[in-house]
Amino acid sequence: MTAQRFDLPDIDAFTRPYWAAAADGRLLIRRCAACGAAHHYPREFCPSCWSEDVAWEQASGRATLYTWSVVHLNDLPPFGTRVPYVAAVVDLAEGPRMMTEVIDCEASALRIGMDLHVRFRTEEATPDGPDAPAGSQAPAVAVFAPASPIAPAT
Repeated sequence: MTAQRFDLPDIDAFTRPYWAAAADGRLLIRRCAACGAAHHYPREFCPSCWSEDVAWEQASGRATLYTWSVVHLNDLPPFGTRVPYVAAVVDLAEGPRMMTEVIDCEASALRIGMDLHVRFRTEEATPDGPDAPAGSQAPAVAVFAPASPIAPAT
């Protein structure tokens, strides 16, 4: 029996387009036709005006770092094998804020407002149960990395 995974989303009919786009290396957000506001995480209504006239839109993948925290201890699978990692909140170019992880950057090089670009992490799923397919892919998850190379510390 494998340990329960806390990093795998529940994919349903509503969020399936989001996860399918992520598997193709594209980040989707939702935009309201009534007020024009973009939002993320995906919801079936606009959190600004409550309209249900919202649609999927491909995001540019650009973001700026709003805040972050370096996680040194996490005992939930699979996070314990990833520490330390940078949990972050980014401002997407389209407006919404998004919780994510910053990769490929030393924590000491992080700066509020630094330019980031989306990447997607896909891992092998750890199936639970006797009927789960071995070697199946977990959903691709949006993470962010510096948009330009970071100069090494001197």
